[in-house]
Amino acid sequence: MSNSPLMWLCCLPAAKAKHSHHGSSPLMYKFRDLTIEELKSVHELYPNTTFAMNTYTFKDGSQKDLLNCSGTVPVKYQGNSYNIPIFLWILDSHPFTPPICFLKPTANMGISVGKHVDARGRIYLPYLQNWSHPQSVIIGLLKEMSAKFEEELPLFSLSSSDAARQSELLSYIAKITEGEDNIQSKGEGKKNDGGFNKVTVIGAGDLGLACALAISAKGVADRVVVLDCSEGTMKGAAMDLEIFALPNVEISRDFSASAGSKLVVLTVNSLGNAQSYLDVVQSNVELFRGIIPSVAHYSQQSVLLVASQPVEIMTYVSWKMSGFPKSRVIGIGCNLDSARFQYIIANLLKAQIRGKDNWIIGEQGENKVAAWSASNSVTSHQDEDIANQNAQHLLANRAMEVLKGRGQKSWSVGLSIADLADSILNDKRKVHSISTMLKGCYNINSEVFLSVPCVLGISGVTEVIKLLDKGTVAQELQSTAASIHDLQQQLKL
Repeated sequence: MSNSPLMWLCCLPAAKAKHSHHGSSPLMYKFRDLTIEELKSVHELYPNTTFAMNTYTFKDGSQKDLLNCSGTVPVKYQGNSYNIPIFLWILDSHPFTPPICFLKPTANMGISVGKHVDARGRIYLPYLQNWSHPQSVIIGLLKEMSAKFEEELPLFSLSSSDAARQSELLSYIAKITEGEDNIQSKGEGKKNDGGFNKVTVIGAGDLGLACALAISAKGVADRVVVLDCSEGTMKGAAMDLEIFALPNVEISRDFSASAGSKLVVLTVNSLGNAQSYLDVVQSNVELFRGIIPSVAHYSQQSVLLVASQPVEIMTYVSWKMSGFPKSRVIGIGCNLDSARFQYIIANLLKAQIRGKDNWIIGEQGENKVAAWSASNSVTSHQDEDIANQNAQHLLANRAMEVLKGRGQKSWSVGLSIADLADSILNDKRKVHSISTMLKGCYNINSEVFLSVPCVLGISGVTEVIKLLDKGTVAQELQSTAASIHDLQQQLKL
């Protein structure tokens, strides 16, 4: 890097250069003079900013030689002053397109994943999303960075043990900030140790810790990693879990700790101040934007199990952001309600049924529906179909009345998730009512996730169980699917 950062600006070629036949395209700035003047202004206000030319590789594999600048933005947080290191790529269509922005942490810094920063250090801000020349300028962007980072400090100091693990993540981030945006994860292509069952739980709130404890107690995992995504210092039960350590449970704030997981459970929810339901869901989408790519990078063969709310939509978001096959992205859906429903029918109502073939399906919450799989019979008279259906209907109504009012406390959901983990990790091929992609089923033509009975194994969903369709089941699912699809269309993914 030159001792005179402004030298790079004088060397910026205009868009007269011809394309090279090999390698990356040559540096061509369409609006050279505008770019030079703006970056000179940045250097005057932020004199420690340095500039360099490097090749940036985009996700589609294309490459361009681009100007990048490295520096710090000042932040005041809880009475202390910090200089947050950042790295910007200036695109050749600047100033009509925003820069690509990253944090550039040192070896003793960890990235605090939040609304504006993902685990790779990529920075997302409203200013970038709403970028419009000439109102939007880099100085304005840097000022918004300072303001947003004062609300959520994006970096934190690592302990010595976490700092050692940080080296792998920093290597990954360095490759991204140096322009290698399509890299593969370390060890990709190597077969995972089939005998070691590792589970990562994303989120150290009540639900996340309930999941970790239930999975650990059930003995289905050799290692459980709890990733604490909260900002600031470790709080509450997460801190207690670190104090009173369990043999096979680790709590961390570093995504590299999740590497090689066979199952990743997502329990995080945004705690923003959104007013409308759409705003609440969009806030969760932004949170997942900083999580899912890192999860997919470190555990490329894992099953994603979504418990964040609303389950159906966040499962869809996870599927879209991960690039995983639909069979390996599922939501907890109606698994807990189905287990309770079956228990009520068999033990409280003492109904004579054959097997656990009665289910709660559809959308988690008020719109759930009772259904029966094709092999079920409530009475001993197999040929009396009408009487059988009436008995099923009455029995379902009675069971649903008992089921009403039974909330989904964290520990109850945690036990249900541990049951799902058992079926997946031990490849039990057990049937559960979980959220899965239903496009092409029940005349549903949109990409939505709803709960139906599915066979679960180590690769996720292996089979969707056929339900008795008395007309109303398909109609209920179609109506719910349409409602969910409408909301999904309004989200900014």
